[in-house]
Formats: sequence, C-alpha cells, structure tokens
Amino acid sequence: MSKDTLKKQIKSKKKKPIPKHLEHINRWAAGIDVGSTSHFVAVPEGCDEKTVREFSSFTTGLNELADWIIQCGIQTVAMESTGVYWIPVYELLEERGLEVRLVDARQTKNVSGRKTDVLDCQWIQQLHTYGLLNAAFRPAEESCALRSYVRQRTMLIQSTTTHIQHMQKALMQMNLQLHHVLADITGKTGMRIIRAINAGERCQKTLASYRDPLCKNSVATIEQALTGHYRAEHLFSLQQALELYDIYQEKIAACDNEIEKKLAQFSASEIVSEPLVGTTIRRKQKSKNAPAFDLDSQLQRLTGVNLMDVPGMNSLTALYLIGEIGLDMTRWNSAKQFASWLGLCPGNKVSGGKRLSGKSKPSANRAAATLRMAASTLYRNSTALGAYLRRLKSRLGPAKAITATAHKIAKIIYNMLRFGVAYKEAGQDYYEQQYRDRVVKNLKRKAEELGFSLVETSQMAT
Repeated sequence: MSKDTLKKQIKSKKKKPIPKHLEHINRWAAGIDVGSTSHFVAVPEGCDEKTVREFSSFTTGLNELADWIIQCGIQTVAMESTGVYWIPVYELLEERGLEVRLVDARQTKNVSGRKTDVLDCQWIQQLHTYGLLNAAFRPAEESCALRSYVRQRTMLIQSTTTHIQHMQKALMQMNLQLHHVLADITGKTGMRIIRAINAGERCQKTLASYRDPLCKNSVATIEQALTGHYRAEHLFSLQQALELYDIYQEKIAACDNEIEKKLAQFSASEIVSEPLVGTTIRRKQKSKNAPAFDLDSQLQRLTGVNLMDVPGMNSLTALYLIGEIGLDMTRWNSAKQFASWLGLCPGNKVSGGKRLSGKSKPSANRAAATLRMAASTLYRNSTALGAYLRRLKSRLGPAKAITATAHKIAKIIYNMLRFGVAYKEAGQDYYEQQYRDRVVKNLKRKAEELGFSLVETSQMAT
C-alpha cells in the first residue's frame, strides 16, 4: 500500500462522526470531591478562568459554591457519597434547582494518574460529562424524613441495650440472678422487681410476689434467685442504669410520636393505592420495641396491602423497610432489579469462561439487613418460605440460605407494593410437594438419558 493511499484512509477515518458512547451527554456538568473541611469543584473548560476551585464546608462556603456553579451555567452536578458530608451540599444545590447526582464511590475510584483532590473532582466531572455515572437511590422527601426518624429510633433502642446490660451486671454483682429465672429482665416482672429494689425493698418474698401470672418459674424459684447481698456501690450502679434506661424509653416514645405524625402527613401522591376491598389486618404478636400507636393500620393505609401477611414480617420490620426504600417502587424496573440493588442476588464473577465466585456483593444496605433479619426468623415456621429456608440451610449453610430467603421476600414485597397484590400463603405441604415433583421429574429425565425407566414402588407391588 502506497503512502498516498494510507494518508487518504487516515483522512477518511478522521471525517467519520464520533461514536455515540464518546459524545458529551452532559455538556454542562460539574464534579465535586466532597470532604470534611472543604469541597473541590471542577467545571468544563471555558466556563471560568479556573476550572477547579476549593470551597469551605461552612454554609458561607457552600453558598459561594452554588453561586459559582450557577454563574458558570452548570445544569447537572455529580458527587461522591462520602460519609454524611455530602448531605448539606446535596440539599443546597437541589434547592437552587440543579440536577444533583449522588454517585457510588465504586464508580469513581479508578482515577487515572496520581490521586489528589483536584484530580478526583476533574475525574468525576469527566465521567459525568460522558454519562458514565448512575445516580444512587434516594427516596422522596417525605420518605427521607421518615427514614431519619426510624434510624434515630433504631439508634435509641441500640443504646438502651447498653443500660440493660449495666442493670444485669449490677444485679449479678449482688448475686441476684434474676436473668436465670426470667426470660427478659425488662419485662413486666423484671421491671417491677428492679424498681422495688431501687425504691428500697429487700424482702425476697415481697419481691417475688411481683411475679406476673404468665411467668414460667414459680414464686419460690424467683425468691431463691433474689437472695443476695445488697451493697451500696452496686445499688448505686443499678439506680443510675435504671434512670438512664427510663430516659431512653422517654426519648423512644417521643420519637414514636414524631413517626406517627409523619405517617399521617404523607401526601396522596406518596400513597400507593387504596387498601384492597375485603382485606382485614391479621395482627401478629407485637414486638417488645413496637410503637404504642396503631402502626398496622397506618402501614396498610399507606401501602394498600398488608405486609404483615408475609412470613417473617411484622409491623416494626415493615416500618424499617418502608423508611429505607419509600413507597414508589417504580424506581426499579422489576423485582429482579430491586433484589440486585439490595445486594441479595448471587455474584457473577467470570474470567476466561470460568466462574470464579458467586458471592453476593458486599453492601451496607439497611433494607437488605432488615430482610435478612426477617428471613432468619423462619427456621421453625410452617410456611413455604420456612420450608425453603430449611432445605437450603441443609445444603448451603445458614448464611446463604438466609440471603436466598431474603431475596424471595424482597421480590414478594416488590410485587405487593408495585402492583397492589395480596400475599397468599401456599403452605409448607404445598412447597414440599412441589419440591418432590421437581426432584422426581429430574430423576426420570436422568434415567431416560442413561437408558433406564423410573417406576414407583406402589406400581411394582400391584
């Protein structure tokens, strides 16, 4: 091939249009590298003399950041979800009318060259210009507010357990082995006894008389467990632990009031559909930490279905789940996509035609943790999901079985919230029969491939 011909081919290639995947999709895009003390912002070339600027994380600095971005004609902004430092920037830019995308850090971690804050924001801006960054999920504003209240309530309950342990430790130091005769020292019997001890009561018979009729152990057994030596320093520890426990209970009650108000304020656009005609709320046994108000009715009013029909779900679990994912299930195209976002699907790590790993992706998704917790309660449940969990546990182990069962629950909840269908329990026997039919079908197919025929024992006896 001559040089002239080669030059003509090169020129003809240069005239070809740019492929669509290399076009600037977001022409007026900015990238922000979020930090604790300052934020670095990158804008396209030609918008300003400096394409990268640093702004303070103070409110005055954030206002300057927003003013500069708007002055440069930016229409869309991308930033990493770094801790909680992104929240003030996100909310301020959203109030200014900009399209803000919160991006998973795993999509922006491969910075070419040396890594600095300046290069980070420029890399985010470049990726966002070509449309290579997907926005992370963020529910509607009302759902975000509900999520904050629910997370605050969860934190308060977790803090309460610390003071329960302190009360139990103080009792053990006085050799009052209350936890051996009561399933829960913070139940009715336990709290009556602890408050009486804190009030100055020392008689074992009087303390044991506070036994609730539903308590399994007798009065005599409880009386023996309450025989100990009351030392002043241990009583002081018990008193302080009890006072702190009561304070946290008051804070939880105040949080419940705010959650009830927030559920009542949900707009009509947030409510999925009207409750199904003819459906009744099948109430399960209330959890110890369940709110005092009628949460079941509120949830059914918002969702239009009864999520408590699903095995493993109660009103508190449903509240945690809705607080994390919201009510708009159209954000996910299908139940499979929803389960994938939760991180409950098997992995797909393949190289050279060989599958290297099938582990689900690591995720700190709180909704997935809630579903796993719901699935872990089905070990002794006589439902189809309970039978499914037990079968997988014997074959794959408890961890994988719980994840697979949580995956099924996630798909069920997606279909209930998206399409307003009620859950119908098939039962353990139905699942076992389905599983048996599937195994027999596979055995017959395998026997035919090997040149054998499978015959039932009942037919052979006749």
